[in-house]
Amino acid sequence: MAFTVISSRPARGFTLIELLVAVAAMALMAGLSWRGLDGMVRAQTQTQQRTDAVLTLQAGLAQWNADLDALLPLPNTRTLDWDGRGLRIVRRSTAAPGSGALVVAWARRNVNGTGQWLRWQSPPQFTRGGLQDAWSRAAQWAQNPGDEEKRYEVRIAALEQWQIFYFRGNAWSNPLSSDNAAPAAPVTPAAPAASAASAAHGAEEAAALNAEQPLPDGIRLVLTLPPGEAINGNLTLDWMRPALERGKS
Repeated sequence: MAFTVISSRPARGFTLIELLVAVAAMALMAGLSWRGLDGMVRAQTQTQQRTDAVLTLQAGLAQWNADLDALLPLPNTRTLDWDGRGLRIVRRSTAAPGSGALVVAWARRNVNGTGQWLRWQSPPQFTRGGLQDAWSRAAQWAQNPGDEEKRYEVRIAALEQWQIFYFRGNAWSNPLSSDNAAPAAPVTPAAPAASAASAAHGAEEAAALNAEQPLPDGIRLVLTLPPGEAINGNLTLDWMRPALERGKS
């Protein structure tokens, strides 16, 4: 005869202390996992920001070279000028054949408390008067731009300072030195007092545009990029006139 033994002991479950310990362990693991994920996201964001900054700077330097490669020599017209604050260039428009000339300017300016390297470009110009007006607006933009001039500017990169050198006579020199200075403008009769300021301004701009000066054989760009950027410190870029490069090759 078989006998069945029935236990009277109830099934044992988790105690309150065990549940609290398990919940605390899960909370700790969740916190560690979140910190790890947050660190990964932050690192990915910083890497993406640095990558974007490098690509933007590379695009800016490529545009700098493209502007100089498209430099447009014109008779009795100054198409390249560095005044210590901005570089102005008259260049061909490559949008389509017969699409006119562009006036381009590069400058450094504080934007929201941070030095920025900026590029300005005029609409296409088809007349000498329009070209002279765009040339004057480029100078205004580099010195003290208004809202109208700022419409045509693009920020390139954070910049502490920059320098420009011309290559002439088999040597690099400051464009503002006496050897690179533009010829003096001809003396004109004195204007009436009421229009003296406007006449002087017009004469200065006309002389700057009409002063024919030999183009340098090369241009050296020296950028000082601020600490903390993806690329920082001094960056030097030399440009040589395409005709000279072809001749050397």
